[in-house]
Amino acid sequence: MPTEPETDYDPELGRKFIFVTGGVMSGLGKGITAASTGRLLKNAGFDVTAVKIDPYLNVDAGTMNPFQHGEVYVLKDGGEVDLDLGNYERFLDIDMTFDHNITTGKTYQHVIEKERAGDYLGKTVQIIPHITDDIKRRIREAAKGNDVCIIEVGGTVGDIEGMPYLEALRQFAHEEDDDDILFTHVTLVPYSMNGEQKTKPTQHSVKELRSIGLQPDILVGRSEDKLDIDTREKIALFCDVPTEAVFSNPDVSDIYHVPLMVEEAGLDQYVMEQLDIADEALPPEQRENRWRELVTQQTTGEIDVALVGKYDLEDAYMSVHEALKHAGLEANVDVNVEWVDSEEMSDHHVDRLHDADAVVVPGGFGSRGTAGKVEAIRYARENDVPFLGLCLGFQMAVVEFARNVLGLEGAHSAELDEETPHPVIDILPEQYEVEDMGGTMRLGAHETDIEPGTLANELYGAESCTERHRHRYEVNPEYIERIESEGMTFSGHADNRMEILELPDHPYFIGTQFHPEFRSRPTRASPPFVGLLEAVLDDDTAAADPEVSH
Repeated sequence: MPTEPETDYDPELGRKFIFVTGGVMSGLGKGITAASTGRLLKNAGFDVTAVKIDPYLNVDAGTMNPFQHGEVYVLKDGGEVDLDLGNYERFLDIDMTFDHNITTGKTYQHVIEKERAGDYLGKTVQIIPHITDDIKRRIREAAKGNDVCIIEVGGTVGDIEGMPYLEALRQFAHEEDDDDILFTHVTLVPYSMNGEQKTKPTQHSVKELRSIGLQPDILVGRSEDKLDIDTREKIALFCDVPTEAVFSNPDVSDIYHVPLMVEEAGLDQYVMEQLDIADEALPPEQRENRWRELVTQQTTGEIDVALVGKYDLEDAYMSVHEALKHAGLEANVDVNVEWVDSEEMSDHHVDRLHDADAVVVPGGFGSRGTAGKVEAIRYARENDVPFLGLCLGFQMAVVEFARNVLGLEGAHSAELDEETPHPVIDILPEQYEVEDMGGTMRLGAHETDIEPGTLANELYGAESCTERHRHRYEVNPEYIERIESEGMTFSGHADNRMEILELPDHPYFIGTQFHPEFRSRPTRASPPFVGLLEAVLDDDTAAADPEVSH
């Protein structure tokens, strides 16, 4: 886990702060609304960063079950964080750090450690001021060097675990100039049985917010459709904001269209005016327009990709879904992701696998569903179906090859089968003496050397790449020579760690021990994902024209 900063904060570290809270219910998309606003501010020439506050007691998201909480997103410094930070990185095209995720567990742990060390000189340690001071310090440190910092408070107003954070925000507002702080509140505007937009939930949510000393400057109503003018006026009247400060956030077909919708509504311009930075913004004709061009382009086809995993929850593989979408933007095609349950594949999902144009086996932990993943990999290898394996998918590709090409019966990962006669995936010798299991985890950004003349070299256009990791076990060095003698190439490595594998005689068969999906962006798609789609398109071209060959 990254270490805690101990430096005293400078009150001038950040220039402007936008706090985003949510009401009525969670999962409204306040993070996407905030990230979209940040995207437009960045297009206008401002340096923008973000902070995600998660009020849960976990120190980080590393131990959370993906089925309950979605994927664990990994930052460049190895921080294991909430998936919302992935959205901020993708929308803002920045690399964040562990300091950009504030959790109750992290904050309390730090304060208690300081108390045990005697740093408070015998004072009674309390929520106010010690916890709230630490929260404010973290926000200011994370904002350092940026024009605007967007702070999203997870959960909803009224949640008991979120109260210290809202109190910290109240104090924060008193410590900064009025035009340096902006409070945005995102709430649900549901429909009644007769189709009328109802404002009462928003009124109650804002009342709760105001009862603790916070007055929102901007209200964003989440609804199926745009808010009627009568609805906006009613919200403005009862919540004590101007009508022009009430914005709609209707449903859209794709989250990457939200910045365009926000821009059309004028939310970004209103934010800049309230923060007194509108005069510093680039003229509209000079602003970055690549995002709009990408998400509004007309696609020329579609590709079906089978995602073979054990969690029937899209959020559990969010970054993989988004990386496929980014590759689709670059290849100018729509990507349809078909879920294939690796536990029930042979009984219920085998048709989805066989109908797909490509196969992706993502990362994961635990033995559940691995047999289905191995069978999916074998199907892709034997039938020349473009394949991409990520982390565990990479390891299972080694296992499948060892079993079915090398003939090593019972070959497996020692992590999943301690009794396997052929541990082709194992802990490396230097890890044997590490007693703390967390100490053996390879996390964050690491450099991989790429062999010249390989597919990986062609994809990355370089002889090295830097990608993020989250794993513990590696390819067993004792089996590498035998595996490569039968045709599998380890084209990427970091010292004695195998990082990339490929099959030269296959149309596209590649696996990465790292997670390239974590660095994929809408404007900068991940090379292995782009290569996967291009292999499908090349195959379609060859099938349509007998003169074209692989």
